[in-house]
Formats: sequence, C-alpha cells, structure tokens
Amino acid sequence: MNESEFLLVVAPTKAGEQFIHHLELKGLPFVVVVNNKNEQLHLTKFDVDHFILLDTDAQETWKAPNYSISKIFLFEDSLSLCCRYLQIVRKWTSESLYVITERENARFIYKGLGADYVIYSKTGNVSFLVT
Repeated sequence: MNESEFLLVVAPTKAGEQFIHHLELKGLPFVVVVNNKNEQLHLTKFDVDHFILLDTDAQETWKAPNYSISKIFLFEDSLSLCCRYLQIVRKWTSESLYVITERENARFIYKGLGADYVIYSKTGNVSFLVT
C-alpha cells in the first residue's frame, strides 16, 4: 500500500472499533464508511478523521471516492447490510476485500458477492490482517 491509498473500513461492531484503534496506532491511512450521521458521530470518539457517508438506499451516493482505496474490511453486524456494502464497495478496489463475521454459515454468501476472504471470528480480534 502506498501513502496515497486508504484502507476502507466498515465498522459497526466493537470488533470494528478495535480494528480502527489498531489502524490508528499503526499510523495507517484509512477511511470509515457509515450510513448515517449517528454512526459517524459515535465513531468520532475514536479520532476517525475520514468518513464516507453512504446511503445504502440511494444509489446516487454509491460513487467511489476520488482517492485510491487499497484493502477493504467489512465487519458484519447485519447480514443484509453487510451484503449491500459488499455490493457497493467491491468495485472500488481490485485489492483484497475481507468480511469479518461471527456467522459461521455466511461464507458462501459473501464469497458469491465478491469477498476475497471471509473470516469467522468470535473474538473479532483480526489485527493480524494489517501488517
């Protein structure tokens, strides 16, 4: 990843928040996707500087940002919302897209929608994904 690329994170879970904290500690550039102002306000407590406000019901908001996205990390809170995010952001990068889930049986759904890796984790500790 070069310095002009951002990691993209969808973090509606505690595990996602821990992942954001890990990215901050490593000093990696990242952007967080949120679908409402309340979620954005909540995540500002974690010193997140860059957000993409994405209305998952309004297709006109699904445009890729005007900067490069490298890897994508989607933390699943809702199967349907995670599927929608995956459909939207998959085309924003040719690099790896990870879905982190506690749901054992969702792997084929996410793979079918374009996820490169589906990581099943009860703890949500996936900091090893960022080196």
